[in-house]
Amino acid sequence: MKVAIASDHGGMVIRKEIMNLMDDMGIEYEDFGCECTASVDYPDFALPVAEKVAAGEFERGILICGTGIGMSIAANKVKGIRCALVHDVYSAKLTREHNDSNMIAMGERVIGPGLAREIAQTWLSTSFAGGRHEQRLDKIKVYENNLCNS
Repeated sequence: MKVAIASDHGGMVIRKEIMNLMDDMGIEYEDFGCECTASVDYPDFALPVAEKVAAGEFERGILICGTGIGMSIAANKVKGIRCALVHDVYSAKLTREHNDSNMIAMGERVIGPGLAREIAQTWLSTSFAGGRHEQRLDKIKVYENNLCNS
C-alpha cells in the first residue's frame, strides 16, 4: 500500500505521529506538507493529495487540519474520492468495511495524537467488505459519472 499524507498548519503534530505509525507498520507513504506554523489554505494541500489518490498514484490518503472538516470537504470535490471525516476508531473501521473510503480526514484540535494513531492504524489495516456495500458504492459512481458527463 502507498499512502499520501498532508496537513495544514493545524494538523502538523498528528501528521508526524501518523507518519511514525506508517514507518512502524512498514507502509510506504509520501508527505505533502505543510511545514509551517503560519496559517495556510487547506485546499492547497487537500486537493493535490486527493487528485493523486483519484489518479491511482496512491491507494489511500490521509489529511489533517484543525477540525478535519475543510480537508474532507475539499477532498470530496475530486471525482472518485470517498474521504471520511473520522474522530473515532469504530467509524474508521466501518468507513473502510462499508464505504471503501480511500481517504480520511482528522482534526488535530478535536482529537489527540494517541487516538489519531489508533484511528489511522485501524483504517490502514481494514479491508473493504464488498457484498451488499458494493452496490451502494456503484450507485454513487453512476451518479458521479452522470454529473461529470452533463
